[in-house]
Amino acid sequence: MHRSTDRILTTHVGSLPRSQAVVDVLFARERAEANASANASVHAPGEGEAVIAAAVAEVVRRQVTLGIDVVSDGEMSKISYATYVARRLTGFAGDTPREPGQDLVEFPGLLRKLAERGSTAKYRRPRCVGPIAVKDTGPLEADLHNLRAAVREAAPAEAFMNAASPGVVALFQPNDFYRTQDDYLTALAGALQSEYEAIVAAGILLQIDAPDLAMGRHTMYRNQPLEEFERLAARHIEVLNHALRNVPGERVRMHVCWGNYEGPHHHDVPMERLLPIVLRAKPQALLFEAANPRHAHEWTVFKRAQIPEDKILIPGVLATTTNYIEHPQLVAERIERFAHIVGRERVIAGTDCGFGTFAGFGPVEPEIAYLKLASMVEGARIASARLWG
Repeated sequence: MHRSTDRILTTHVGSLPRSQAVVDVLFARERAEANASANASVHAPGEGEAVIAAAVAEVVRRQVTLGIDVVSDGEMSKISYATYVARRLTGFAGDTPREPGQDLVEFPGLLRKLAERGSTAKYRRPRCVGPIAVKDTGPLEADLHNLRAAVREAAPAEAFMNAASPGVVALFQPNDFYRTQDDYLTALAGALQSEYEAIVAAGILLQIDAPDLAMGRHTMYRNQPLEEFERLAARHIEVLNHALRNVPGERVRMHVCWGNYEGPHHHDVPMERLLPIVLRAKPQALLFEAANPRHAHEWTVFKRAQIPEDKILIPGVLATTTNYIEHPQLVAERIERFAHIVGRERVIAGTDCGFGTFAGFGPVEPEIAYLKLASMVEGARIASARLWG
């Protein structure tokens, strides 16, 4: 994993806006999968794949043109960062109504407004109804092929690929099969291990998406005392670390967030309580929200914490639920705060969350998302001049 050895590097959380052509392919696949028999493989080689491959090539090219150093495939092949696993693993079927976070439950008027203006993502959330195992490696192989081809053409400094944590899969897709939730998490970790290892073996950085470690507090574990949530979050880390046991930590980054949506967020677990837990995770780099109004102040938590010497921090310097374009000077200030805490070499500029968390949905206008990324690149340049000046 590259470090910011002579300037501040830039990256983002992973998902980027999809074109309508890509959205059409993804939802057509989902409809076909919903109608498929439980035992049939639903991966149809060639169907829509040219559209996805072209989209990956374009999104990587565009990131490199902007000046993003560590790029992704934009999650072009996925409707969402957690439910995509239903294409790849056995044991999932049906649908589950999406439960909003406790902060939105307390404000039904806001929840209704978000739904009425199309600000609520629409996607299928299959439940676990049978044993979890690897079903089809074709989608992952296609993703790896597309990203590697795009990287060869655009030549970024480095590339990463997103993969769901066991905990976030359990958060989005409830368990109706395993005797206990811990059994479910263990089964998920065993099945996801091969995906983690395949991404790293392909020469690509692995990014673990783990919103369960923060968002899980006001969704999945909303009725638990804070101390019990902390115990459960620590268990999520243990399960993840076991799944990563054959992967070098320096080839892995992990994203933690409180939910990429516009809401009060007044039930978010404080970073002060969360950080000691997430620092136990094996991934070398930690991506986290540090730009939005609920968590921008928490850079001081890192100042007081004991950050392991090998950890790389990738703070969000751009908010991903607002169409404000952050000024490059503000971006530079945010970068410098963390550089003064852990050293400039151990900081990479990132985003709070993704700009395309769910296909066909996003609070930020696509072209504005790219202007925000351009502002981050300029802000990193300003910060670099000050830090190495």
